[in-house]
Amino acid sequence: METMPVLFVGHGNPMNAIEDNEFSRVWIKLGEELPRPKAILCISAHWLTRGTWVTAMNNPETIHDFVGFPEKLFELQYKAPGSPELAKATQDLVYSTIVQSDMAWGLDHGTWSVLTRMYPDADIPVFQLSIDIEKPARFHYQLGRELTQLRKQGVLIIGSGNIVHNLGKIAWKDEAHDWAIEFDQKIKEKIVLRSDIEIIEYDKMGTIAKLSVPSTDHFYPLLYVLGASEKTEPVTFYNEKCTMGSLSMRSVKIG
Repeated sequence: METMPVLFVGHGNPMNAIEDNEFSRVWIKLGEELPRPKAILCISAHWLTRGTWVTAMNNPETIHDFVGFPEKLFELQYKAPGSPELAKATQDLVYSTIVQSDMAWGLDHGTWSVLTRMYPDADIPVFQLSIDIEKPARFHYQLGRELTQLRKQGVLIIGSGNIVHNLGKIAWKDEAHDWAIEFDQKIKEKIVLRSDIEIIEYDKMGTIAKLSVPSTDHFYPLLYVLGASEKTEPVTFYNEKCTMGSLSMRSVKIG
């Protein structure tokens, strides 16, 4: 079986799930161009836990984990099956921590808002891995390393977050703050060079890092993707844009 690439997606506004825009069109194209996966494992910025959990149900529900959006978005259902077998395989692969089975979470919008554009038929099994909020950056990168073998089993690993994500600095326009653009560009350069340690230690970049990553939830999915990939693999960027003042939509395919 072909080794699957890994993908980090800047998911941004949940409205991308239903709007025809420059970002959603790229996701549609990605779904058409990528090798068809046997299953998809998503590490979403919106499933934060104590301990590490993996969804292990046959039919995960669609979670509408937001407020204040149009009813059409709440009506959207992404009825992809789960994969208890691959959830168990994930538990068996990870050795740096105990991965517990979850039968309640489902698919949050960090997962389905992207997949509904990439794979609208919802016919590929999808399962999620949570982000342990009590662990440091290096832990999440290492956990990504331990997931690498899933790629050889036909699993597409997706990290869903945003390299720059500061809701307190949002501006409702198609522009971005200088510090957001600078941080996004610096992270791109480090990904190209595969300076993974510098990305893990992103907080050493000072003020632009503090403004761009005020909390780690949207940044850590990138570390899983870097960890699950090899430094010799080709890197391709999509949606290379910062918008709404403080949101980077950059997506990265490795492999």
